[in-house]
Amino acid sequence: MERYFQAAKSWPFEEARKIVNRLKNTNKTSVILETGYGPSGLPHIGTFGEVLRTTFVMQAFRKLSNIPAKIIVFSDDMDGLRKVPSNVPNQELLSKYLDKPLTSVPDPFGKYESFARHNNAMLKRFLDSFGFEYEFKSSTETYKSGAFNDCLFKVLERFDEIMNIMLPSLREERRKTYSPFLPISRKSGKVLQVQIEEVRLDDKSIVYRDPDSGTLEEISILDGNCKLQWKADWGARWAAFGIDYEMNGKDLIDSFKLSSRICKTIGGIPPENMTYELFLDQEGKKISKSKGNGLSMDEWLKYAPSESLAYYMFQNPARAKRLYFDVIPNAMDDYIDSLAKFENESGEKKIDNPVYHIHSGKPPKYEGGLKFSTLLNLVQACNTSSEEVLMSFIEKYLKNASKETLDFMRKTAKFAIIYYNDFIAGSRIPVAPDGAQRDALVSLKNELEKLTEDATADEIQTVAFEIGKKFFPNLKDWFLTLYKVLFGAESGPRMGTFISLYGLNNTINLIEKIIKR
Repeated sequence: MERYFQAAKSWPFEEARKIVNRLKNTNKTSVILETGYGPSGLPHIGTFGEVLRTTFVMQAFRKLSNIPAKIIVFSDDMDGLRKVPSNVPNQELLSKYLDKPLTSVPDPFGKYESFARHNNAMLKRFLDSFGFEYEFKSSTETYKSGAFNDCLFKVLERFDEIMNIMLPSLREERRKTYSPFLPISRKSGKVLQVQIEEVRLDDKSIVYRDPDSGTLEEISILDGNCKLQWKADWGARWAAFGIDYEMNGKDLIDSFKLSSRICKTIGGIPPENMTYELFLDQEGKKISKSKGNGLSMDEWLKYAPSESLAYYMFQNPARAKRLYFDVIPNAMDDYIDSLAKFENESGEKKIDNPVYHIHSGKPPKYEGGLKFSTLLNLVQACNTSSEEVLMSFIEKYLKNASKETLDFMRKTAKFAIIYYNDFIAGSRIPVAPDGAQRDALVSLKNELEKLTEDATADEIQTVAFEIGKKFFPNLKDWFLTLYKVLFGAESGPRMGTFISLYGLNNTINLIEKIIKR
């Protein structure tokens, strides 16, 4: 397998090669990849996706190089609370803490010592449940420990240069108060966005005018007394930690460029970078932590296993994706298709198969081939919410399947029942067939009656094809007819597979009911 890594075409290997090439010009003996999180709102799938995709790149890099690599997940939890998220309780409580560091804002859920700690814990819990390998860093702890002090002093030394980088990018009104340093007020505890009146290099401090009292205040830039504006913070972080790789959303392209210039100004080397497209909600709008639109991680995992979510994140990161409930069945079907193909693919294709990356090079064997969408139709045809009823059909269809495959199908059957009950039940109304459609259905029933119970899915599919060619000029119209009259849907499963799964006699009885109706 190793001989294929250098030629792998999947995007994680393309990104990993950027890091390999970067190392040629350095003496580094380890590699650090970073992903950031703003805990001003609850973690969402976009946050998870960035960590997952960065993990894919790290895994690919480890196949191309023996140099140690790790991921830092950095939480900007020293940032001020700019607005109250709409999807959390105790809104009035939070409104009293606007502009204070997130680690100083009470947890509206009443579980942790601060809002930031709550959101950080949620993120870590979810990442841990997927077995991610990462090192978590808190902005508050990093600043207060002095780990940023050297970089903070370099920013102070190059204060005017950084101002010249940033000011042209700002609106005129914002230029009046902009500074790379945000002092933490000793009086109010707020993160202040104020103009800096004086830079005192010898004292490693800045002087600003207090917005409440109007008096001049001097404050040290070190040890958590100030934090950096986020673009300066981003660039300083790369320099302080020696970050080699970080990806970001399309909305941060310009920010990445500015932060890169700041990083270079203080003596750092900006990381290699990939820009990904944004995740969109049902209406095509960017998902937001504060609005809580789009899908949450827990919502996805209510209806499908984690592998399907990982598959959805892997596919086409440069293309915008809708994150809503209706994308789940297709994501599951595509994951199952890739899993089924993997075992029989050549080594070169195996490495570029998404399941290779999702399962860290060791995807489970899957002989089933049954899709999630097929199980949704089986739930409807059986009119059942019983997992055991579905498994009786599945086990009969997959006669010689391994325990691993049957366990996977049992888990998938559970999800199919939940998804059907929440999103499909009652929404599908089978269409009554007209004269020509009815004649075709009668012919299909008659031909199915001639088959034996051990007829394969391919044999049944051939029968369905022959009936379609006899009654319909366009085969698509025939299968659309079947989907509409059997399931009340515009699309559906491969009919040979469904009929084999549901059973010949059950299908014949179903057609008879439709004809009589």
